[in-house]
Formats: sequence, C-alpha cells, structure tokens
Amino acid sequence: MRPVRALGAAIAIGVVALAAGCGDGDETEGSGSGAKTVTVQAANGPVTVPDRPKRIVSLSPTHTETLFAIGAGPQVVAVDDYSTYPADAPRKKLSGFKPNAEAIIGYKPDLVVLSDDMDGIVKALEKVKVPVLLEPAATRLDEAYDEIADLGQATGHAAEAGKLTDDMRTRIQRTVAASSKGKGRSYYHELDNQLHSVTSKTFLGQVYGLFGLRNIADKAEKASGGYPQLSREYLLKQDPDLIFLADTKCCRQNAAAIAERPGWQNLGALKKQGVVELDDDIASRWGPRLPELIKVIGDAIQKSQ
Repeated sequence: MRPVRALGAAIAIGVVALAAGCGDGDETEGSGSGAKTVTVQAANGPVTVPDRPKRIVSLSPTHTETLFAIGAGPQVVAVDDYSTYPADAPRKKLSGFKPNAEAIIGYKPDLVVLSDDMDGIVKALEKVKVPVLLEPAATRLDEAYDEIADLGQATGHAAEAGKLTDDMRTRIQRTVAASSKGKGRSYYHELDNQLHSVTSKTFLGQVYGLFGLRNIADKAEKASGGYPQLSREYLLKQDPDLIFLADTKCCRQNAAAIAERPGWQNLGALKKQGVVELDDDIASRWGPRLPELIKVIGDAIQKSQ
C-alpha cells in the first residue's frame, strides 16, 4: 500500500490485514492511584488506557479521521505525515510505515493509535508503558464499525462513536437502496497504472458487492492475496461496464489518460460514461468518509448507460 492508501497497502508492502478486535471495553479503577482506566480489546489484545486520554498520537490516516469525527480531536497532539484529513489535524514528521519510537515518545502520549505494527513499534512503545491500540485495515464493514467503537471507548467518546456508525449504516443503506442498476454489471477497480486491482474478498470488493456488481478481477486472482495484477489482454477481453480509478492524485489516472492506452478507446466503459475518478484518500480509507465513497459508486452506477 502506498503510504496514504491503507486499503491498497497489501499490494505494495505485501502485508495481509489482521482482523480487528471487537470494541467491548471495561472501565475500572487504576490500581493504587484511584484513576479510572478503560480496557479495549484491540488486535494486539486487551489494552488499558487512561479514561479520556489527553495526549493521543495517531499513526493512521483512517483513525485520525475517526478521532476527529467522534469529537476526540482536541485530545490529539500529533498525527502522522499522511493524515491529510481533517485539515486542522496536527500533522507532524511521524510515519506509520517507518515509525520512530523516540519521536513518538517525544510527544508524551498517553495513547498511540495505529493500523500497522511496522518494525515492532507496538512492543517498543509498550516497553516504556505507552498504551498502544492496534486497529488494522478492516476486511469487512463490521470490522470498520468495530474499530470506530474501539476508538470511542478508548477516548471517552463511546456515545459519539455509536452515533457515527449508526449514521454511516443509514447513509450506506440509503445509497444502495437507491442504486437499482448495478446487479450483474461488471466493473474494474484500478489501484495504479500497472493494472493492479482488487477482488471481491477484499474490503473494497465487498463495498462494490453491496450493489451486486460483478468483479472482473476475481477470475484473474491466483496467489495475489486479493490484489491481482491483470494483463492488458485479459482486461480488454473482459470489457467491464464500469471502471473505477483509485489513484487519480498520485498516478495521473483519469478518463483521458486511460483512453490513450492501446486498445482502451474501444472499451464500453469509455464510450458510455462508465469511467469514475475516485478521490485517492477516500477510496483508500475505511473510516467516517466511507459513505461518501459508496455514494460516488452508487451515483456512477445510476448515471452510466
């Protein structure tokens, strides 16, 4: 996954996302001090954090969005350099892909949130008694909701997290119900200019599956972990009804550019307004803006011929 693309990271670094833990937290009194703590079940096991931590560091763009969406933004003191949303998030020279324990500790965090345990950063922080919440890239919609609940419990915003997931579910259901032309139609989701795609078993593949769309990458997968690289010949033969471009910012992906590829000008998707340029960040994250991605997909299905 390119650094800003948590959902596509498996393709670039070969990491298969771990299943996220459910958000059943327990509130207890801290031993000896009388301070309240909350224990959250995350991917790295039960994590005990102070009740309403005051110095949160996020090393995940998706989780940064969630923290601000549930009202925990004022508690966040630093986020990684790829946390581009919201604009007022305190971006620092921190990396979730090459994490530096000393740099993170310098912000005196009472909670660190991340989506990848790169270079053993979880153990490194745990050694100095910094609570770490590991919430990997979601592989199912329910996992995305569970992770939002985890962050809500860990930060003292459980009620807000519940309202957020309820709203997400409602908006997604409304969009899917309004999109009646997707069933059986084929699609291709392009991650980069090298014809890498996603299969139906990936998180994004399941999102498209909500509309009944047929994924042309499914038959091409071998040992790709859900992210096969298609051949030009295979793609042209499949002639998908819809083409979704997920790297429009970084890789010069747009309808005009792909029309210049040999043979692509004859694809039905280009002739029938079926090419959709997605926002890179929204298409690569599994947090609060997921309904926006699903709305774009639904609208494209309805508008295409």
